[in-house]
Amino acid sequence: MGLTFGDGPLSPRPPQTVNYDIAGPAHKLLMHPFPRRVRAEFAGRTVLDTRRGVLLHETAILPQLYVPEEDLDAASFTPTDHTTHCPFKGDATYRSLTVGDRTVENALWAYPEPTAAAPWLAGYAALYWSAADTWYDEDEQVPGQLTDPYHRVDARRSSRHVRVLAGDTLVAESHAPLLVSETGLPNRYYLEPGDVVVPTEPTTTRTVCSYKGEASYRSVRLPDGRELTDAAWGYPKPLPEAGALTGRLSFLHDELRTIVDGEPA
Repeated sequence: MGLTFGDGPLSPRPPQTVNYDIAGPAHKLLMHPFPRRVRAEFAGRTVLDTRRGVLLHETAILPQLYVPEEDLDAASFTPTDHTTHCPFKGDATYRSLTVGDRTVENALWAYPEPTAAAPWLAGYAALYWSAADTWYDEDEQVPGQLTDPYHRVDARRSSRHVRVLAGDTLVAESHAPLLVSETGLPNRYYLEPGDVVVPTEPTTTRTVCSYKGEASYRSVRLPDGRELTDAAWGYPKPLPEAGALTGRLSFLHDELRTIVDGEPA
């Protein structure tokens, strides 16, 4: 989320509660250095290794890592005929990634002759995150994407009264939730398993958050027999900075309501 979504200053609808104007196109770009070493591995080979990477923030787009051409394993990338055009950055050329008998077509792109408004893109290239098998931020494997320095997650113990309801049926209730505030998202309330008063069953769904770790999901079974698939999730083994979430569950489903201190969350 950060700068480019929600109420961020580079979002499509920046907040009106400011005393300045940001002049320029509706689609804005901001590039700045990423302060740590980043590596990408594919088929057992390091194909990207940089200490000079930059993050490019674009309106309504997640930050993208660009690296100097010199920090790529040139032998692993082959030019293709594929091109795309961005009115804000220019014409992009593409290269496929090949190591051994594995290939990812058009895995890397660059702007050899960027627009006059973005000349600083020259000499940099970007690798699709999904193209590599593994990414490292320094020596730690990265779940999801690189973290955005303008995005944060705060977890705070709370004494708010939280109830999760399906119609008039109580699903969970707590006077000691963990309140999680994440940039660009509404507050989420994480409850202890003992706060849940209906059966839940694990599902195979998994998602990855760069800030919290891998989430597993559970279905909620209501007394009338209805099953709300993937209505609860939690982080059994969160990242160290999100350790307070361990073992707790949060709820979100079209048939569920979360009431906090008597008001809809």
